[in-house]
Amino acid sequence: MNIAEQMLNIAKNARAASLELSRLSTDVKNKALYAMADALVEYSGVLKDENAVDLDVAADKGLSKAMLDRLTLTDKTIAGMADGIREVAALADPVGEITEMRRRPNGLQVGRMRIPIGVIGIIYEARPNVTSDAAGLCLKSGNAVILRGGSEAIRSNTAVAEILKEAVGQAGVNEDVIQLIPTVEREAVLEMLKLEDYIDLIIPRGGEGLIRFVVANSRIPVIKHYKGVCHLFVDESADHDMALDIAFNAKVSRPGVCNAMETLLVHRNIAGVFLPKMALKYKEAGVELRGCVETVKILPGVKTATEDDWGAEYLDLILAVRVVDGIGAAMAHIAEYGSLHTEAIVTKDYANAQRFLREVNSSTVLVNASTRFSDGHQLGLGAEIGISTTKIHAFGPMGLEELTTRKFIIYGDGQVRA
Repeated sequence: MNIAEQMLNIAKNARAASLELSRLSTDVKNKALYAMADALVEYSGVLKDENAVDLDVAADKGLSKAMLDRLTLTDKTIAGMADGIREVAALADPVGEITEMRRRPNGLQVGRMRIPIGVIGIIYEARPNVTSDAAGLCLKSGNAVILRGGSEAIRSNTAVAEILKEAVGQAGVNEDVIQLIPTVEREAVLEMLKLEDYIDLIIPRGGEGLIRFVVANSRIPVIKHYKGVCHLFVDESADHDMALDIAFNAKVSRPGVCNAMETLLVHRNIAGVFLPKMALKYKEAGVELRGCVETVKILPGVKTATEDDWGAEYLDLILAVRVVDGIGAAMAHIAEYGSLHTEAIVTKDYANAQRFLREVNSSTVLVNASTRFSDGHQLGLGAEIGISTTKIHAFGPMGLEELTTRKFIIYGDGQVRA
């Protein structure tokens, strides 16, 4: 069987399984989810062994520390994957929810019902936890999922998927609701993106290059975000200790993820006091700063930022820093260089906080909190299937509700149209 035939077979099986899954009760789906979570913990040793092989290969290929961090499975991360699935099981099932029921003048009752999207294809890099997150969210929302991870995590992803499939089958659910493409050949992705008769939505998770490749080649609708150029603005009224903690966490806690801060914006009236303290904390953590002309004056020895730095997603311990005149200038910078992902402000000024929330046009906007909270798990979604910055049909971290659509339902008592 060639790759095209293999992909067609996978997609057909997923379509058939999705129809079965859409009819299952919440109790049956939750039983399968709890079985999936328990299986991940039970077979954590297997997962770590397979992951160790991936890590060795990735290290030999020279992957960055940030990418290796994304790839690594530990007891803690595996437990987190299991907990994420359990949280999804505990959430309300959106499938079948009826909203907006209203009566028309002719007596018809018109409402809308949530239904699964159908079959969802996930194309992603490096993170084995995406395999479990996507499988759990798709199962609960009634969707079959076709997973295509990167070559750097093929053994880890295969192990996770096989463990989850076996658990689902033992819980009485068709195992084909979770399928992992077994090859890392790019041809498999190209064939997958042609199967619009069987796959309803594609969600790519990874670098900008991957996402642009998927968008350029897909016949299937794509949910995307090209990159996460996230900003933090420290306002004139900010509590300095709070701002130091938030700015440090936003950059340093996990620099290789898309919700890490990439540009720090500081009000001119406090820059001379705040930046030296902030720079000292960053220096201790090994962060390289690239600053505007005024930043360099305040922090001699800091590398001067270029135009490219303002739009860069470093995914590393590198940070662009700019001194701005105030909230208007900060928001103008964000509008020009941001990626509609996540922006935050540290301020004591209520009016500025409200203005920032209203006027910043990104999928997640925070006041006095780290950009790192732009995450489905942190926002109460249990996990996330991805982060959309395209506004249609979802905007921001995508959970269960974003994996459904709505159909009209109509109750009549014999009405005919004139």
